[in-house]
Amino acid sequence: MSLVSLIQARKLDSNTVKNSIGNALTAINYSIRDHVKSVVVKLNLCYYWDYSTGQTTDPRFITALIDLIRAKTSPHVDIALLESDASAMRCKHVFRMLGYEKLAEEYGVKLVNLSEMPCDPVSVTCGNASFRFPVPKIIRDANLRISVSKIKYTMEPIKLTCALKNTFGCIPYSKKFKYHQHLGETIVAVNKAMPFNLFLIDGLIVSGAQPRKLGLVMASQDPVAMDVAAAEIAGINPKKIAYLRLASKEGLGKTAYIARGTPIEHFKQLYPKRDVKKLLMTKGFLLVNRLRLAGKLGL
Repeated sequence: MSLVSLIQARKLDSNTVKNSIGNALTAINYSIRDHVKSVVVKLNLCYYWDYSTGQTTDPRFITALIDLIRAKTSPHVDIALLESDASAMRCKHVFRMLGYEKLAEEYGVKLVNLSEMPCDPVSVTCGNASFRFPVPKIIRDANLRISVSKIKYTMEPIKLTCALKNTFGCIPYSKKFKYHQHLGETIVAVNKAMPFNLFLIDGLIVSGAQPRKLGLVMASQDPVAMDVAAAEIAGINPKKIAYLRLASKEGLGKTAYIARGTPIEHFKQLYPKRDVKKLLMTKGFLLVNRLRLAGKLGL
């Protein structure tokens, strides 16, 4: 079984969050090596929602992570924050609107739009299907690859978007909806093409039925185990998420895990669970309208 840590950040100030991330790494027996020279951090900026909605990565989590990485390595370590364009979102706008341009300038890190970076094609198989993805060289060449995801409900058939789905966002094409017909298989395949070393969950604020301060920090080296635990927190039966079973079968991780830190029941009780059927109907309506708006704006 894989280790998954769950740590309660009692306050959301930078020092408390930094210590919580450190405690989460210690709980899974993981340490950032001092010889690391280049680090990439995949954000979760799926749209123009502010972090206070629980939908996008909290800048406070990222600044705390930057401080921790530099404390463990060097003040001069190369750190790049990654995202790619999407059907209804452009990095050049979202980086500015959500405060990441200011963060990058203040902390001396790079902001990288993967849709504008050099790539090499990589072929992988998943089940009986073959996939070919452009893999950004900045991800391939990094010494340490960290994914920082959010726990979110989503539409059928995948039900949950978290660690594995965050890697899907590394595909540099803006029109990723072309993969949606076989989304579960694509998520698994892209994780095989672009493996990350460390998976973190920013649960400082979660979305659910309504945004709520949860103060949750999670860590694992296994994205499958991470997503299983995240699904349980959100009130979704992980056994009904087909791509998690496929990911385990394809060797990306294990569905069985050992939880360390704050008892998972604490977060299950506090997570603002939704009426999933109502949510799926609402999200489907919103997605259609976002795509229509993007078309009108020429995005």
